[in-house]
Amino acid sequence: MSEDTGSPPEPGSRAQDIASAAPQRQAAVIEPGHTYASVTDKISAIVLTRRTTLGWFVGFGVSFALVLLLMYAIAYLLAVGIGIWGVNVPVAWGFAIVNFVWWIGIGHAGTLISAILLLMRQEWRTSINRFAEAMTLFAVACAGLFPILHLGRPWFFYWLFPYPSTMGVWPQFRSPLVWDVFAVSTYATVSLLFWYVGLIPDLATLRDRSQHRLARASYGLLAMGWRGSARHWSRYQMASLLLAGLATPLVVSVHTVVSLDFAVAVVPGWHSTIFPPYFVAGAIYSGFAMVMTLSIPIRAIYKLEDFITMRHLQNMAMIILATGLIVAYGYLMEVFMAWYGGNPYEEYMTLNRMRGPYAPLYWALILCNIVVPQVLWFNRVRANVLALFVIALIVNIGMWLERYIIVVTSLHRDFLPSSWGMYAGTRWDWATFVGSIGLFLALLFLFLRFLPMISIFELRELVADTAGRSGSETSSPGGRGH
Repeated sequence: MSEDTGSPPEPGSRAQDIASAAPQRQAAVIEPGHTYASVTDKISAIVLTRRTTLGWFVGFGVSFALVLLLMYAIAYLLAVGIGIWGVNVPVAWGFAIVNFVWWIGIGHAGTLISAILLLMRQEWRTSINRFAEAMTLFAVACAGLFPILHLGRPWFFYWLFPYPSTMGVWPQFRSPLVWDVFAVSTYATVSLLFWYVGLIPDLATLRDRSQHRLARASYGLLAMGWRGSARHWSRYQMASLLLAGLATPLVVSVHTVVSLDFAVAVVPGWHSTIFPPYFVAGAIYSGFAMVMTLSIPIRAIYKLEDFITMRHLQNMAMIILATGLIVAYGYLMEVFMAWYGGNPYEEYMTLNRMRGPYAPLYWALILCNIVVPQVLWFNRVRANVLALFVIALIVNIGMWLERYIIVVTSLHRDFLPSSWGMYAGTRWDWATFVGSIGLFLALLFLFLRFLPMISIFELRELVADTAGRSGSETSSPGGRGH
């Protein structure tokens, strides 16, 4: 780490120094003792000077093997048809829609951290927003696969877009599938722009520090001629705020549209007005759980404990706890309205979830999503990194089970008892799902290797709070001119 030349030593004894630094350490987003140079060196070195480790090759190799499994499963699907999946009558929606909703939910935390917390001037987002935004893009890429594959004839996916048709054939705008296309494509576009605009100053830093001609040319091309002038920073600020303003409604609108895929149907268990807020809260819940699942290993492997501090982990834990309580309220309201509404079909659907053939999965999701996260009420648990990692993994599993229960248990016993049936994913369903996880991880490994996982210039803005202002909270997080 570079020598701290920007903060003079404070007089007094060691005990006085510790006592005076205690409030600062509690409130600091990054650990004290860093300078502009040390922050830049630490993060850029991961991309430019750090050698690619054996662990990275092993992790990327395993992920790429899963991507090959995904490609094989998709190739076989296109050759044979969706009959290789477990979908049947009456369960016409299976793993494809379950995985689609799960992946879209995971991507929500990136948008919330990037846009909403930026507009609210929350400085603690700085160390985690970059890879949360990247996680959003990778999750949306995985989610977009499943509706297309579920079409049966995915090579006609362009029929879902309102392109100029000389035959007068237009998409069926009453179809929730068309709504998904517009919502997800808009979400992906805005998220990509927001992520890329935030990268431009750091790409210029990598361009100026790179020692290899090809890397310097590549980063220079992506930096779009950034020179750090006042005009550049002014335009950057304006673009960031505009994109944040556009992205903020997406947090609510995208998963609301996804919930309407179910809510507009007359199927018991789906036809509910609580689905939009319930789905949005669940998306943020699972999204922050995935951010924590990724940030804990990343901070340990790359020695980033000074930048991704316990304050970040504890704030995310509290958000997980809060959104988890909202999800629990949604579960309770589903049960209450099934009884209060007096609809016999809704009552039977609720009892079937609790006591039917899928009851073990239902109670497993209750355990994962409601019971286990309650330990986050205790400070000792929120201060335990390993416990937070395990809880985040459990929440991710529970949210997948929730989507599975919503889709399958509402369909396998519909209004007509003679058409009741059971559903189970085949090996091709599991291969596609596991392969999508491999695609997500492979993209994440490439991102960690070739792009700065933490925003360099935003983190440098916080150095003044810990080094030059002695913990003063009068900093302006909107200033980009450092």
